Amino acid sequence: MNLFFKPMIFLGTTILMFSAYLPAFAGHPLKHQSGTTETLETITVTAQKQEENIQDVPMAVTAFTAQRIEDAKIESISDLADFVPSLMVFSQGGSGRSTPSMRGILASFETGTLSTGLFIDGVPIQSVVGFESTFLDIERVEVLRGPQGTLYGKNTETGVINIITRQPDNDFRASLSANIGTLLSSETDDPLTQAYTVKLSGPIQTDKLFLGIAAKFYQKDGFIENTATGEDENDREHWFGRAHLRWTPTDQLDISFIASQLQYDDGGYQMNLTESTASLFGLPAPDYRKVSSNGKAGYDSSEQTQSLKIDYEINNAFRLTSVTSRRYIDMKRPCDWDFSSASISHADNEGESTALSQELRLNYDNGGVKWVAGLYGDKDEGESKSVTLTKVKHTENDRNTYAVFTHLTYPLFQRFSLTGGLRYETTEKEYQNHISTKHLDDSWDAVTPKLSLEYRPLPGIMTYISASKGYRSGGFNTFAPDDSEYVTYDEEELWSYEIGAKNTFFNNRLIVNASIYLMDISDMQVSQKISPLESYITNAAEATAKGFELELTGKITSGLTIMAGIGYTHLEFDEFKDEDGDYQGNKSTYSPEYTFNIGAQYRWENGFYARTDLIGYGEMYFDNSNERKRDAYQIVNAKVGYETEHFDIYIYGKNIFDEKYDSYDYYNGYYTVYSDPGEVGLQVTYRF
Repeated sequence: MNLFFKPMIFLGTTILMFSAYLPAFAGHPLKHQSGTTETLETITVTAQKQEENIQDVPMAVTAFTAQRIEDAKIESISDLADFVPSLMVFSQGGSGRSTPSMRGILASFETGTLSTGLFIDGVPIQSVVGFESTFLDIERVEVLRGPQGTLYGKNTETGVINIITRQPDNDFRASLSANIGTLLSSETDDPLTQAYTVKLSGPIQTDKLFLGIAAKFYQKDGFIENTATGEDENDREHWFGRAHLRWTPTDQLDISFIASQLQYDDGGYQMNLTESTASLFGLPAPDYRKVSSNGKAGYDSSEQTQSLKIDYEINNAFRLTSVTSRRYIDMKRPCDWDFSSASISHADNEGESTALSQELRLNYDNGGVKWVAGLYGDKDEGESKSVTLTKVKHTENDRNTYAVFTHLTYPLFQRFSLTGGLRYETTEKEYQNHISTKHLDDSWDAVTPKLSLEYRPLPGIMTYISASKGYRSGGFNTFAPDDSEYVTYDEEELWSYEIGAKNTFFNNRLIVNASIYLMDISDMQVSQKISPLESYITNAAEATAKGFELELTGKITSGLTIMAGIGYTHLEFDEFKDEDGDYQGNKSTYSPEYTFNIGAQYRWENGFYARTDLIGYGEMYFDNSNERKRDAYQIVNAKVGYETEHFDIYIYGKNIFDEKYDSYDYYNGYYTVYSDPGEVGLQVTYRF
């Protein structure tokens, strides 16, 4: 607990010292040296699929503008999570295997279903595989906490991450950027990182036709040595490209076509056996960050997305929007799971999937009354093959989802507003094993309502109370016998109750937002051991989660900004037992006790820039017995540089003290997942 209280004492002291000066700030607005008042930027979000000031949205939302993303050097969803209360992205050891945990509930790699949804320009990312994105030429990122089933549907039971890329317009923008760095610790001889980006956008025909192009190459040497080959084991190499063609034939019609591709050419996992597992296989105890794999390991993947968005402003009150998308993933992942020179557990996996989605919605906004109604459908077809030393597996998975939804905000009185929504959704799934000829199919329905009441006692202050339902879709236990009761499992459901306040003080120079929540989780999807040799996903658990979140942003002077955020989560089982024991009262797995970030940055008028961030995560457990855990840890990031109108240069550091936060006893105690080492480097950007 000391690891938690030290930074909290620092944060509390900072807030108290700052509070002592608030009366003076209230009476004497802070001034830029040129005489203009300095305030925090007003952020417009589309969290409720309508444009709104973030301080007017009755839910916990954290938003990142393009400038904030660049300032904090956020380059992935994992980086993003460091600055969002109650969000963690857990690395399961390899590219394409990062899973989000929001308010204590983790996206399941076993079931392939999400608990936190990801949407990029309105396109849903439907599976755990590929839950990554390159943060390049981003306009805004919104992180919505709490169930979002009403507007976003299945697998958003604890929240949504919305990524909105920058639209090309009449302004010509172009930039080149280079990033060269080195890892602070490594078992290899050449621990370098490098990244190069190019961004270009502008008009093809003024006011009518626009084009935006963004591309990035990223390379990172591995820090794990393969002693059998003398080479690094977990190198990374990514290519990313996106093209955005926008056509505005009239003032009312806006059409965008976006195509992107993310290509991985990566080495193996950054993990190894634990000492006990190595002993079980008759292998010597593994050395730290060293493997001796005699099998091929890597991750070759291509993720392609195409989307068409049509936005038509019918009149001042009505707007019609259509978002159509196609997403294709082709993946090859060979692995030596024993990480040794013995051939004990080798696998060669490959697969492909195609997901199509369509959303059509009608928005209304007039006189304070706002509503949206829509239809949604998606179709996902996937095929996978796996070859191990003992068996071959060839399967197909198909899924269809259909939904209808509505959402309304209605002003009751001068200071009160009511928001409500309802969604009906049905999901059909089908599974086919071409080796055993097993065939499964089933469907699940869900109704997800939401209701919230807003109260504005004073200008700049909004309070709310809400109740909402979220769910995670059901699925199959494909290894269960055909006549077993465990062949299918049902959807997981939760009711969330939240009280929050959004406060803007001192002419928009201080923002303090807070929320308290309680989640009642029923039919929780858990891995239940039903015999010494059998474990299946079932709905055997009931659980309760409670917590709070606090975010603070303050403009202290014309150049100095402070930021802080904290999330506390306590999620424990009310009912859950299996062959190994009774877990009532134990904490759920992959649920950090807390998350926090404390940061400050300064922009001098002469161009100098400096920023530092302290980021922390509480302890979390890997097993239901709460015997295996990852300890609490903190890391420090820093960035200093010089900025001009066309040219920026920075020295940056991520995890500058090279804190190690390895995940020991991961996956039932079999593996250790190594944390990323610290990194320092030089970044240069030139804008045309």
